[in-house]
Amino acid sequence: MRRHIRWSGIFPGLLLVVAGGAVPAAAQSAADGKALYQGTCGGCHSVDANRIGPLHRGVVGRKPGSVPGYAYSPALKRLGGVWTAARLNLWLQNPQKIAPGTRMYLTVPDAGQRATIIAYLQSVSPMIHK
Repeated sequence: MRRHIRWSGIFPGLLLVVAGGAVPAAAQSAADGKALYQGTCGGCHSVDANRIGPLHRGVVGRKPGSVPGYAYSPALKRLGGVWTAARLNLWLQNPQKIAPGTRMYLTVPDAGQRATIIAYLQSVSPMIHK
């Protein structure tokens, strides 16, 4: 007896790539990033409201410690420059190394997860900052 294997059920992603129908990595990362952001960062942060941590809409390209109405730690107020994807990557690896004394202690050790969260943050930031 000969068995037929349904390849489309086993390797659906492969068929999309071979057929040229793959979702662009940036779009996929931003969509995946929303769920990861909510699960990892959402306990303290929101995109649109200050909570335990400051709101994150527009964070990419924004000066650290500059969200109106949020009481930042002195460590974050002293931090100059702007939040870039590269800087956010370092921040998420070890916020205490970037701004000793900040109130944020959460780290995201997985580089892929950091990239996915940052892609989402870029997607909710103004185009001029991308």
